[in-house]
This record gives sequence, C-alpha cells and structure tokens, in this order.
Amino acid sequence: PELRATPQARDAARFVLREPPLPWVARGPYAVLASNAVRLLPPWARTLLDLHTAPYLPEDLVRLSGRALTGTIRWAMAALPPREEVTAPR
Repeated sequence: PELRATPQARDAARFVLREPPLPWVARGPYAVLASNAVRLLPPWARTLLDLHTAPYLPEDLVRLSGRALTGTIRWAMAALPPREEVTAPR
C-alpha cells in the first residue's frame, strides 16, 4: 500500500523503455532486456505504471532471449582486462 505510481514514475518508465539514450544499433538488444525487466515486475506494478508486455511474443521466447543476452554480456564483461585504479598525483 505504500507504493504508488506517480505521473513522474510513469514518464520515467516510458522514457527508459521507449526512448533510451542509446545508439540505434544497441536498441534491439536493449529492447530484449527491457521486455524481460517488464515481465519480471509483478502484475500490480505493471498495472500501476501502465506497462504492457508484448502479447505477440511468447513468454518462453522472451525469457530465453533475455538469458542468452545476459549471458553474452557477462561473458563480454569477464573478457575485459581488469581496470587499474588511477590515483591522483600528490
């Protein structure tokens, strides 16, 4: 009962899901992640935020594609060399 959706929360959700500040080439994979994020919300939260899942996409397909994409991101992140900490000169 403490949680509620304000107009600002709905605007923020719409912006993050529909107008992400990303290059066009990244928007396809981002849409997969965003669709998975929306499907993870409980139905009452989706209703409050006025978010809908794509009814034409089977839930299993969305879940599998999200796992594959997340696994790819984890693999790519693990392949990066560790960053060295930069300390400010004294």
